[in-house]
Amino acid sequence: MKLALHNYWRSSASHRVRIALGLKELTYDYVFVSLVKGEQLGEGYRSLNSMAQLPTLEITEDSGARVLITQSLAILEYLEERWPTPSILPRDLVLRAKTRALAEIVNSGIQPLQNLSTTNAVNKLGGDSVAWVSPFIASGLLAFANAAAETAGTFCVGDTPTIADCCLIPQLASARRFKVDITGLGQLLAIEERCLALPAFAAAMPDQQPDAVKA
Repeated sequence: MKLALHNYWRSSASHRVRIALGLKELTYDYVFVSLVKGEQLGEGYRSLNSMAQLPTLEITEDSGARVLITQSLAILEYLEERWPTPSILPRDLVLRAKTRALAEIVNSGIQPLQNLSTTNAVNKLGGDSVAWVSPFIASGLLAFANAAAETAGTFCVGDTPTIADCCLIPQLASARRFKVDITGLGQLLAIEERCLALPAFAAAMPDQQPDAVKA
């Protein structure tokens, strides 16, 4: 069995999956798809992902059969179900639901507003995409912090990393890129520090990727 992740170094959705793959200690091929060059819009990539979005996880089974999974949270759930140890979801039913809710605050409530297609559309209308999206990121992270206050231990939910942490760390990186003041989110920043002390999180950071553009 072989895994290939079609992704881009600064894609926050791709970042989530890189973290999960690292936590599961799964090796994979890193396939570059440049968002800034529009490579995701080409026919070749669209044949893998009809939404022309990143990431796409490609699984080639030992039989030669190929499976394509799109949408980052669907990929995280697939990884959890196929490789359940170490787990990235709590065992408790209620905590599992709350973990998924935290992930969706980022996935549904924040990230679509900062997506490249959205910010490009704002700019084309004559707006300032950074100024436009920053308040949404700030309010979304505050909502995340308030929800996590109920569940947090060492990490977002309890004392082991979950899909909530897989979503939080990329979103904090994006917040800094969009010049959002996150200094007041003390608990989230403490969780981030603990996450980044783990190799899976550190290795998944955007500036550690082979296609990263160095400042």
